[in-house]
Amino acid sequence: MCGLCGEITFDGSLADTTAVARMVEALVPRGPDGQGSWSNGRVAFGHRRLSVIDLSTCGSQPMVDNELGLTAVFNGCIYDYKELRAELEGHGYRFFSHSDTEVILKGYHHWGTDVVSHLHGMFAFAIHERDTGRVVLARDRLGIKPLYLAETPGRLRFASTLPALLRSVGHAAEIDTSIDPVALHHYLTWHAVVPAPRTLLNGVRKLPPATVRVIEADGSSTERRYWEPRYERRPEHANWSARDWEDAIEDSLRNAVRRRLVADIPVGVLLSGGLDSSLIVGLLAQEGQKGLATYSIGFESVGGHEGDEFAYSDVIAEHFGTDHHRIRVGSDELAGSLAHAIGAMAEPMVSHDVVAFDLLSERVSQSIRVVQSGQGADEVFAGYHWYPPLAGLGREEAIQEYAKRFFDRDHATMRRIVSDRYALPEDPSLEFVRRHMSAPGADTAVDAALRLDSEVMLVDDPVKRVDNMSMAWGLEARVPFLDHDLVELAAMCPPEHKLADGGKGVLKAIGRRIIPPEVIDRPKGYFPVPAITHLEGKVLDLVRDALSADAARERGLFRPEYVRELLADPNRELTPLQGNKLWQLGLLELWLQTHAV
Repeated sequence: MCGLCGEITFDGSLADTTAVARMVEALVPRGPDGQGSWSNGRVAFGHRRLSVIDLSTCGSQPMVDNELGLTAVFNGCIYDYKELRAELEGHGYRFFSHSDTEVILKGYHHWGTDVVSHLHGMFAFAIHERDTGRVVLARDRLGIKPLYLAETPGRLRFASTLPALLRSVGHAAEIDTSIDPVALHHYLTWHAVVPAPRTLLNGVRKLPPATVRVIEADGSSTERRYWEPRYERRPEHANWSARDWEDAIEDSLRNAVRRRLVADIPVGVLLSGGLDSSLIVGLLAQEGQKGLATYSIGFESVGGHEGDEFAYSDVIAEHFGTDHHRIRVGSDELAGSLAHAIGAMAEPMVSHDVVAFDLLSERVSQSIRVVQSGQGADEVFAGYHWYPPLAGLGREEAIQEYAKRFFDRDHATMRRIVSDRYALPEDPSLEFVRRHMSAPGADTAVDAALRLDSEVMLVDDPVKRVDNMSMAWGLEARVPFLDHDLVELAAMCPPEHKLADGGKGVLKAIGRRIIPPEVIDRPKGYFPVPAITHLEGKVLDLVRDALSADAARERGLFRPEYVRELLADPNRELTPLQGNKLWQLGLLELWLQTHAV
């Protein structure tokens, strides 16, 4: 797990190694254990390292293989690297390290860009071919590891975070930092989700998940999507009972959890007290993990909102005898930590638990460097409240229902919020959902919504949140519910098994075999951070100052009368997901000002 960056030029000039050095400096938190840089004429790579596999200097990056004429930078973890190494050794390859990075290099030489199909794990990487000048960029199937791009005439820069790209500039014209009106519409509509390849900034894009981009020496490039699960029923499963599906999914989840134990250092668990993380703890205990380190976080109650779920995480910790750590955070401490969390965001994220993950990661990183976490189960196994109403609906009707239950506001309301320069005549957010949910490969409306949320919302909300906040403290977070074999199997599973028992029925059935029932039969909870749901005190002051700052007035994103209306009654307007609408506006301005946009 690390941070990577680089530059490629196409106009005959040398790569700007100073710009790459600035990006490396911005990536220090993602890789506290070392740094490296490499350049060859028109191409330069930079890297910060978090040592998890092959702790020796042999695993350092950028990794150069002079025999093969390849250089790579890599962020992530390949869980089947030992098996791939053995296979490649059988093809005659010789290894000089014990790292998964070198397996990607040798695998690329052997399989070409199809190496991505052999990798079980989370990854973003760049590979340079010495003899052709070609550069290959790739991102894992579920977008767990990020990769941002800034293209200008004759030049392309890439980095693990958007702020690192901003830090690369020597003068303002190098990257267009104007606001993309379509991305702004997505942000304000779709709970801050901005689907790839867009970001809020016109001059920065992100490589989509499950994508390989091949960039030739002359600047021409091609992209291909290499993985696309089908949300359809298959003949071989026609006679499967609910129990058959439960058994198959349990086996796949066990494999996913087992795979994510690969490390040369201990692996812990972020234990929220919900079904998903509790299942991970139970499965690890059954794998023979003794004294497993588990971590939970809780906040002060504010405005009548409870701020912790320790009652449930304690049950799991006691049942499985884990080495459990309760982390308590006061409201003043939360307010003081907001600045760090916002600085760590590659893109602005309004979900309340982003700050919780930042604080949790800070404390956890003081005692362990790798953890497993439960993100993804709700999107993959239908845990959210908007899935059941879609059952039996026609596709267009389901699209409207999805938007009504999940979107923060409709297109008509946007006119009240954004200034004329950012107002759009059409509704790009609803149209995006319509295109995605209407595409072939999903049998039912529920299947289509699960595909949309797994491939888009999950990537640019929960997954991005976990990556950004954990890596800001040099902590590697692994997400077994996003093992691609498990996701493919779940996609084939009939929706009724996932919708059963109030949602995540198949997981709950598996859980009843493994973990205490009181954790399964509890009301569904979300990571509670009351001070951001109910704005008051120091957090409200931060939001008010950001929206009143000269930078906000000059940018002119929002209509002043709407901002005044929200500030007059900060907690009146909530979204369908119970998010604070004032927080959405304030967070965006706080992020833009933090990163000097």
